[in-house]
Amino acid sequence: METRANHLWVGAVTLVLLAALAAFIVWIARLGEGKQDEFDIFYGQSVSGLAKGSQVSFAGVPVGQVTEIALAKDNPEFVRVRIKVGEDVPILVGTQATIQASFTGVSTILLDGARKDNPPITCETTACPEGRPVIPPGRGGFGEIVANAPLLLERLATLTEQLNLILGPENQQELAGILKNTNRLTDGLADASPELTANLKEFRNTMVELNQTLDAVEKVAVSSSALLDKEGSPLAEELRGTLKSANAALASLAATLEDTRPAARQLRTTTLPSAEATLEDLRATSRALRAVTEKLESEGAGALVGGTSLPDYKPK
Repeated sequence: METRANHLWVGAVTLVLLAALAAFIVWIARLGEGKQDEFDIFYGQSVSGLAKGSQVSFAGVPVGQVTEIALAKDNPEFVRVRIKVGEDVPILVGTQATIQASFTGVSTILLDGARKDNPPITCETTACPEGRPVIPPGRGGFGEIVANAPLLLERLATLTEQLNLILGPENQQELAGILKNTNRLTDGLADASPELTANLKEFRNTMVELNQTLDAVEKVAVSSSALLDKEGSPLAEELRGTLKSANAALASLAATLEDTRPAARQLRTTTLPSAEATLEDLRATSRALRAVTEKLESEGAGALVGGTSLPDYKPK
């Protein structure tokens, strides 16, 4: 009996020592982690891929892990995910928690969006429905697709209606005509390929001739430039002499005009009025002679001597 009692005491002491050792290890581990803060995240979507112990990162840096996943108490449409992060992590107002999936099927939570000078997320700055401050969820991956699903469906329905209108019975004949015309155009291009090839060859020949012509014009321009450089000075001297002669002739003409101005002035003021008076006298004389001539023709020469004779008077 005493031997058996000793064994029980030894076993009990051993278990107590093992329990104390485990508690000490856990305490050491928590001591190494430092103080941590807990936050709740409420997702209105599936959180498949998340599990207790899933990694929580801030801007890609591991800062904590998921400690609990459960349905929200007041609204089972939401899933509550509780996370634990170090107290030195800047969980500020504006931070969002996004679920990031991977090809392995394991999801993580990414914290991002914190802005400098914003207050930290606490029960004083946000709601605490289950005793922990709440970090708002972010849209990412499948959540973004789900959020935009109504818009995508609406656009898909609009596209389907437009396709139905385009491919409707009224437009099928027009589409068939367009396809026929396209086939005819293709056949015409195929038939005209030899002519197009010949035209391209002629165009190439024309371009070659044009290049040759341009080269000849360039040579002529160079020759003309050389000729002008060589003969330009004598021509310029002759042109200067011609201009001097022209200037001398113009000066002589101006002097001649200056000398004739008094004679022209006398002609205008004296000679022309006298000539006009003489012409007026000649016109009067001509009119008188015309009257005498007409009188001679109608009455004879007696009209100029004694005037008109009276008829003889015979008494009855």
